Amino acid sequence: MLHRIPHEIRQVSDRLKEGGFEAYLVGGCVRDLLLDHVPKDWDITTNATPEQIQGVFPDSFYENDYGTVGVKTGSDDPKIAIVEVTPYRTESGYSDKRRPDAVTFGTSLSEDLARRDFTVNAIALDTQGHLTDPYDGQKDIKDKVIRAVGNPSERFGEDALRMLRAVRFVAQLGFGIDGATAAAISENKANLSHVSRERVRDELVRILESKSPMDALALAQRLGILEYISKDLPRGVGIEQNQAHSYDVFEHLLRTMQHAADKDWNFDIRLAGLFHDISKPETRRWSEEKKDWTFHGHEVVGSRVTKKALEDLRFSRETIEKVVKLVRWHMFFSDPDQITLSAVRRMIVNVGEENIWDLLNLRICDRIGTGRPKEQPFRFRKYKAMVEQALRDPVSVKMLKTDGSRIMEKFHVKAGPKVGYVLNALLEEVLDNPALNKADYLDERTQTLLEMPEEELRRLGESGKQRREAAEEEEIQHIMEKHHVC
Repeated sequence: MLHRIPHEIRQVSDRLKEGGFEAYLVGGCVRDLLLDHVPKDWDITTNATPEQIQGVFPDSFYENDYGTVGVKTGSDDPKIAIVEVTPYRTESGYSDKRRPDAVTFGTSLSEDLARRDFTVNAIALDTQGHLTDPYDGQKDIKDKVIRAVGNPSERFGEDALRMLRAVRFVAQLGFGIDGATAAAISENKANLSHVSRERVRDELVRILESKSPMDALALAQRLGILEYISKDLPRGVGIEQNQAHSYDVFEHLLRTMQHAADKDWNFDIRLAGLFHDISKPETRRWSEEKKDWTFHGHEVVGSRVTKKALEDLRFSRETIEKVVKLVRWHMFFSDPDQITLSAVRRMIVNVGEENIWDLLNLRICDRIGTGRPKEQPFRFRKYKAMVEQALRDPVSVKMLKTDGSRIMEKFHVKAGPKVGYVLNALLEEVLDNPALNKADYLDERTQTLLEMPEEELRRLGESGKQRREAAEEEEIQHIMEKHHVC
């Protein structure tokens, strides 16, 4: 385990000890080392005061109320360029259910570990390999359990955000939650109303970026804290869908989101998966004709609800705009036997060329979320092929570094078939050798073509047109083969 501690981190610890102070790695980095994970950041705790830490590291900085000093290591690795060194401390008074009213710098490691959130984060390690573990955090790591340090209600009363952190660790680490800790979350959930929406958003982001977001959000719903992430999410619980779906609306949302995580697709698809059917509860109607539930317009209503929910969570404007588009257009009609290429182009305009593949991937997640085992049936693969056709530049004279207007102006030619013959003849040459597609060469070649007898020029032009059509067919055939829809 020690060999995985970077040299720069050891140096910071060693310099503190040389100055006559204690120094321990603590928190998430120790937990990650014990799990054989790569720590995302490194924290050191010490019995030195902030002023004494800065005495050891004159180039450090101290800009907070909690004693944390940023020590520059000189490393080129941004993860260890700055190491946070914090004095042992005790805290008291949590009137806002988030931050201590008073911070006192402590004198012992045991005092410092006692104020931490969970046992797995209350383990200290020195650079000789000695572990200090007063709350059996190593056992809980082995048993894969998230357990609060000491009295869980006291811990959550100190910082309500810890309740969301608990379910986030479920997603990130694949752990379960200790019974007493879970009960305390349910009992103290109302304190989450005191936590800023930005901090709630940050925890949601970490949950969605994990490998198991479904487990965490399902647990949050059971514990009663999901509504503090977004009041709209629990509304789908128990809302039966139509015969095309195996799950209620809530489970469908979670399974759609989880499939995006399983595929390691980007955050926007995961977030859109979580919200794409958010308005099915209020748009659900019983159809006597179909003898089934309908949800007409749920994507339109849902896009508005999603926008408000993401604004409430203080997401960036860019994220909100993209996710709202994905929710709004996720019900695009994808039957290629009835849809036209122009309709596909209109869909691309609606959602944006930069978002179209994310929309298609969201549709894949949506399909898996219904309980259907196949991601991409033939109809969907064919639709993807049509999207690719719509996106690519067709084989045409527009590919040339010249055009009819240039030819008429430069060579004093009137509009007519002759200009078309020249362009098609030029295109045939460029298809054979793309390096010839340069304005100077094309001008020179145009002069030669215009001097030909018109009948010969017409034959060259017709040959070029046939070659263009063949090349276009070949391109389309390649796309169809790529998507297995030949």
